[in-house]
Amino acid sequence: MACPQPSDELVFFVNGRKVTERQADPEELLLCYLRKKLHLSGTKYGCGIGGCGACTVMISTYDPVAKQIQHHPANSCLLPICSLHGAAVTTVEGVGSINDRIHPIQVSLPKCHGSQCGFCTPGMVMSIYALLRNHAKPSMEQIISALDGNLCRCTGYRPIIDSCTSFVGEPTCCQLRGTGGCCLEKEECVCTSSTEGQIHSGLCNPDEFPSMDPTQEFIFPPELMRMAQEQQKTTLVFHGKRTTLISPPSLKELLELKAKYPKAPLVVGNTSVGLKKNHHGAYHPIILHPVRIPEMHVVSSTNSGLVIGAACCLAQLRDILMEAVAKLPQEKTKIYQALLQHLRTLAGEQIRSMASLGGHIVSRGSTWDLNPILSAGKSVLNLASEDGKRQILLNDQFLAGCENADIKAKEVIVSVLIPYSLKDDFISAFRQAESQKNAFSIVNSGMRVLFNPGTDTIVDLSILYGGIGSTTVSASKSCKKLIGRQWNDQMLNEACRLVLEEIFLPPSAQGGKVEYRRTLLVSFLFRFYLEVLHGLRQMYPFRYAELSQERMSALGLLQSGVPQGVQIYQDVDPGQSPQDPVGRPIMHQSGIKHATGEAVYIDDVRPVDGELSLAVVTSIKAHAKIISIDASEALQVAGVVDVVTARDIPGENGKDEQAYAEDKVICVGQIICAVVAESLTQAKCGAEKVKIVYEDLEPVLTIEDAIKHNSYITEERKIEKGDIEKGFKSADKIIEGELHTGGQEHFYLETNSVLVIPRVEDKEMDVYVSTQHVTDVQELVASALNLQSNKIMCHVKRVGGAFGGKITKPSLFAVVAAVAANKTGHPVRFVLERNTDMLITGGRHPFFGKYKVGFMNDGRIVAADFQCYINGGCTKDESELVIEYIVLKVDNAYNIPNLRVRGHACKTNLPSNTAFRGFGFPQAGLFIETCIVAVATQTGLPHEKVREINMYKGVNLTSFKEEFNAENLWKCWEECLDKSDYYNQKAMVEEFNTKNYWKKKGIAIIPMKFSVGFNTTYCHQAGALVHIYIDGSVLVTHGGIELGQGIHTKILQIVSRELKIPLSYIHFRETSTTTVPNGKYTAASVGTEINARAVQDACQILWKRLDPIRRDNPNGKWKDWISEAHKQSISLSATGYFKGYVTDMNWDTQKGHAFPYFLFGVACSQVEIDCLTGAHKNIRTDIVMDACFSINPAIDIGQIEGAFIQGVGLYTLEEIYFSPEGKQLTLGPDTYKIPAICDIPEQFHVYLLPNSRNSIAIYSSKGMGEAGFFLGSSVFFAIRDAVTAARKERGLPLDFTLNSPLTVERIRMACADVFTAMIPKDKPGTYKPWAIDIY
Repeated sequence: MACPQPSDELVFFVNGRKVTERQADPEELLLCYLRKKLHLSGTKYGCGIGGCGACTVMISTYDPVAKQIQHHPANSCLLPICSLHGAAVTTVEGVGSINDRIHPIQVSLPKCHGSQCGFCTPGMVMSIYALLRNHAKPSMEQIISALDGNLCRCTGYRPIIDSCTSFVGEPTCCQLRGTGGCCLEKEECVCTSSTEGQIHSGLCNPDEFPSMDPTQEFIFPPELMRMAQEQQKTTLVFHGKRTTLISPPSLKELLELKAKYPKAPLVVGNTSVGLKKNHHGAYHPIILHPVRIPEMHVVSSTNSGLVIGAACCLAQLRDILMEAVAKLPQEKTKIYQALLQHLRTLAGEQIRSMASLGGHIVSRGSTWDLNPILSAGKSVLNLASEDGKRQILLNDQFLAGCENADIKAKEVIVSVLIPYSLKDDFISAFRQAESQKNAFSIVNSGMRVLFNPGTDTIVDLSILYGGIGSTTVSASKSCKKLIGRQWNDQMLNEACRLVLEEIFLPPSAQGGKVEYRRTLLVSFLFRFYLEVLHGLRQMYPFRYAELSQERMSALGLLQSGVPQGVQIYQDVDPGQSPQDPVGRPIMHQSGIKHATGEAVYIDDVRPVDGELSLAVVTSIKAHAKIISIDASEALQVAGVVDVVTARDIPGENGKDEQAYAEDKVICVGQIICAVVAESLTQAKCGAEKVKIVYEDLEPVLTIEDAIKHNSYITEERKIEKGDIEKGFKSADKIIEGELHTGGQEHFYLETNSVLVIPRVEDKEMDVYVSTQHVTDVQELVASALNLQSNKIMCHVKRVGGAFGGKITKPSLFAVVAAVAANKTGHPVRFVLERNTDMLITGGRHPFFGKYKVGFMNDGRIVAADFQCYINGGCTKDESELVIEYIVLKVDNAYNIPNLRVRGHACKTNLPSNTAFRGFGFPQAGLFIETCIVAVATQTGLPHEKVREINMYKGVNLTSFKEEFNAENLWKCWEECLDKSDYYNQKAMVEEFNTKNYWKKKGIAIIPMKFSVGFNTTYCHQAGALVHIYIDGSVLVTHGGIELGQGIHTKILQIVSRELKIPLSYIHFRETSTTTVPNGKYTAASVGTEINARAVQDACQILWKRLDPIRRDNPNGKWKDWISEAHKQSISLSATGYFKGYVTDMNWDTQKGHAFPYFLFGVACSQVEIDCLTGAHKNIRTDIVMDACFSINPAIDIGQIEGAFIQGVGLYTLEEIYFSPEGKQLTLGPDTYKIPAICDIPEQFHVYLLPNSRNSIAIYSSKGMGEAGFFLGSSVFFAIRDAVTAARKERGLPLDFTLNSPLTVERIRMACADVFTAMIPKDKPGTYKPWAIDIY
């Protein structure tokens, strides 16, 4: 549409440099602008919806009225560049760089080993940096709060927290040494009798960190100060291709614009309108940006309450309310305290700093937490239009959008009056989400009651809920009926009945969890009832009785404290050369580059001349024939170059899985065709125009469906040991049961990314790809293009997280891009957006297990029959191997004399599930531990005793006849019992539970026998290439890929030892098929050690070649030797090769040496649950791991902690939902929650077992990449222990089943009580559910 006036010049600063845009587009977001136009690639794309923090930048603005500079973090993926006029943007490159000055946070974070894959690290740096600009000496609580909106999939967060402790202002116990003591304590080592090295505590030294120097930070540009003063009365207009953004300077002009454009939204932080645009393609021709209007930023105090400007952000609101609570009498601040309760958990700090109060109110999202409280507190909206001013109540009718109570089209919210509370007023806020912070509420509520002064007679009552309908709903009818009633148990019972009658949640409600959400309605009401009773008692102690101990336990929320860690490991031998880095906690070799944003990932590679962007068209059907593909409209879109289909593939269309669907689709999300265009926006627009006609076929979606249709990917896998029938006959008791575990998304922070560059000569092609398996990419691309592999060069510098998810899928994406590049002759960039990546790729296999277990009265299991099923999805992928590993590993640490295990990989019409950290063992281990718990329950024996009596002892044989020694299993077990103070802690848990009815604690200790590596020899082979240059520098390449596990760091340590040179002499460039061919995938915890053996081989060859030189000049220096060797024509380049560990598994005989070696570990975890809501907090975890000789203790402990937290996610948090039609519904961090910083244990202790050796691997080490994952199940079983305590007290059966993940819903519904009993139940089969269980 026509622009009201010519477009203004957009001016802002980035990292101290002026940026001017004469034709700024209001639809262009800052993230894209930084990366594509300014080539500042340190700011990362992680999700595109403000949910992960990878794109965090700092925005600085100047207020010409207050004459203050303000700094705040922001999600650049949501910020339109036109909203930045007059602002200064600081990105991670502006904080510090390797070639310039490195900021202290960019030093401390990598030195504390808080960076693994590094993709999230720039966002972490920016969140902390923005905090430090506002608070030079923050508290630990402020630091934790600043990181609420940042996700990390690798580290487990503990080292990130450690890296910030040196900035803390108050003298707190910083835990930085990793001992549980203060970093100022001098003692660092605990002496032992070992001759091999002292036991060392902690992984970093705060003395090494540079101090903060505020004088080195960017000053706010004076030019922007002048602009802010000069343009106070200037209207700014930015006209784009489709949208015009207008920023008026006065309320009068805003009201004129709103009258002229009544449908134009007011946008301040773009956290609501922007989300709708990113998610649903919402479009507005005119946007009004009212950030410069003084009346909308007002903060004033009146006789009635606080007046807050509608444009104030939620972080400002929090600070204002905190100040008010500190100054005002307590009786006036009850609503403010309720709002603060939610403001501490609502979203992350970036969103809180962007989202406005007015936007939060007017968008009226059902799960928006503040609206129910504001409504219950009788808040008033101050409205204005050209016709004048008026006030309306922010009540239930407004929230429901009733016409007579709503804002008129030409009106705007100027400010909000939040009233003071009264003496006889009580108001409370409630919310329950999947995670404690940065998660949308499942249900939230605001409740208020006003009594006759000095009585408990209800004068006014408000009960509002969010998360129940499309908007906030009110139980207004129920409240009216309760007016005049006294606040007693009879009133509570009546209130629960009335609310459940009035508030109806249909069984097919969006979001599911219907019975749980119904339960929360009355659970919240009960808690409110008790809070009010407790408040009355405090106000009138002689009139009202104290709450009983049982009822007191229902009060209060579970809030995690500041996490503290301990890391104990064995130091190197005192006689080891100081120059030898092996065995020392060396920092990740790319750590500093991670923190400065200079580490390059695939999409950070600069655009290539003529490059095109690619977007895919995916199936919307789970199973259907493709009748036609009509791309005619897509080809008419400006910038679209071509549409690519299966017909354009010169060679083979994938192997196991098609790159492009041909005649039919076999899952939702399968790629059908691709649109290539000059920009990604154009490609996406073209993809939306492609029309596909389908003919539906019957889909198979669940394991149950697959069993019914006999739909399997491979033949049954089976292991049988002993005599099953005889074993069951000898048993005192036999039990049977089932377990279901859900799938898991990899949620690597770097989405799948490919850049394909065709070369002019010889049809060569360079493929830059984020993968764990470059050889597979090379093979599939060559096959698709009908070329030899020697024409396809694959390159990987580093991968931003993978966890098994980038073994098979990246090869298909590379084929998709390569075929497009081949057809167009242009370079093609294909970077999946988060929702597309999650839709297409699949994840961990959902699992269904059936068990029959025979045991003796003393807890000994004498026979077990297991049937295991996994949902493999639509193609084979890795499902055959996964079910094999489940069958081989299901015994875990337990010696069952008579055992039969049968495994089935089900074929369904879901995206193919694939490898994931642990590779089947996390499901199998949970399954057998569930059996152990069932036996303990039946015998009445302590769980740890049943585990002990069944654990392998001494030298033994697995079920497939592989020999191993369980000595270290028992050492880990005994050490963990001791380190965790298990028996004393268990007694304290039991004592707590006797005193608390509504909150329960639980504790569990879980052993682990984990098999490392592959069950075929050829998968363990590795190659390497080492060059020594004339100046003595060394270049190393090998077939392994850096995924965040520190493979290159360990390799450099090994080269340093083998060649006896400093680390500074050694460089690793990239993994490439041009230097090391035929590499196997980096996976199964052995990637480092097998490639290390190849590198070691090459180094030893070179060292041997130097023997004559060294003999002739024994006192010479390295450079002298190399120079002389070159003069003597001695080759200074060598290839190394490792044939691999010899493994085999014969499924016909059910015997084999299936794995190279085993490692052992034990974890003890303690939790507390809230029986009313299902919330839990992780109090403490102690892990003892048999790492043998750790090449790098910092990396190994980081792998253990990161895997453990990822396991906690699988077992307690991460839940994937599919619609009845087979479409995945959880496609981003808003609907799929991975562990955040609030989810880690308050006390997190890791001990590496000392004086242990492994004769198989290099330097007697063991692979730590996956083993810690299963130990996350200790949290699952600790929660189960707490639930058991609740059920026991309620007289409920103890032989119950808890499936995984053990979410808030499952915890709450397992703690059945009067409230779960009173809700209406829906009969399955009488309605269509929102989502189905695919297991």
